[in-house]
Parts: sequence; structure tokens; C-alpha cells
Amino acid sequence: MTVRRMDHAGFVVEDRAAAVAFFVELGLEPEGETTVEGDWVDRLIGLDGVGADLAFVRTPDGHSRIELSMFRTPEPTGTAPWEPVNTPGIPRLTFAVDALDDVLERLRPYGAQLVGEVVRYESYCRYAYVRGPAGVIIGPVEELG
Repeated sequence: MTVRRMDHAGFVVEDRAAAVAFFVELGLEPEGETTVEGDWVDRLIGLDGVGADLAFVRTPDGHSRIELSMFRTPEPTGTAPWEPVNTPGIPRLTFAVDALDDVLERLRPYGAQLVGEVVRYESYCRYAYVRGPAGVIIGPVEELG
């Protein structure tokens, strides 16, 4: 058996509504929200007493989704991944966008911070990394030509 498709990427956030607003401003569309709890979730995640609120957003073409999870119980531990981009395990999501400068300007009020600089890769694209909700790195890329 082979993989049929990638269903979604997911990450844990501290403020689900703010994370949804960030991705909607980026251009994704809200897909739905749900709450999960109970024995099946405890067994799946390997924690006891799980209660989490989930939201899903999808790309306009409908092919990609992101799950934004906010845990009510048990209380989250650890900190957001503010390590450098080359740290193993740091989540990074890349999106093709129409106008990179416009996207960066629209995301600033939502707390997006440039990781490095906006760069041009030959005649192929303009690319940047920004930190979004919970420190996840978003890579908006504007294809050229």
C-alpha cells in the first residue's frame, strides 16, 4: 500500500482564534471546528484527560489543510519552537502567494516576524520565512515569471 495523499499538517497553538485569523489573513479558508476528548483521544495521544479544541483551515484550491489544536487539558508543557530554522523538528509550512510584500504587510498586525530577509532566488521566486502562531515558520513564496 502507498500513501494516497497528505491529509493535513497540524500544530498546537495557545490561541486558536488568533491562529485561525492569521491563516485566514494569509488567504486560507476556515473549514470547521470541533472538540475532542475521551478515551480514544487519550489513547491516540498517549496522555490522560485530554480535552482539545481544534480548528481546520484549507488552501483555496482545497488540496491542503492545517489543523490548529489548543489543549485545555492536560495543561501544555514546554515552550514554543523559537529555535533557529535549522533545528531538527521545527515546523515549517510553505505557501505559494501572489504578492509576497502584500502578504508580509498583512500578516504583521497578527504578530508575524521575519526570520531573516526577503530574498530572490535567481529568476524563479522571491521567498521569506516569518514566524507565525506558536512560533511555526511560514514560508510565503512568490513565483516569478
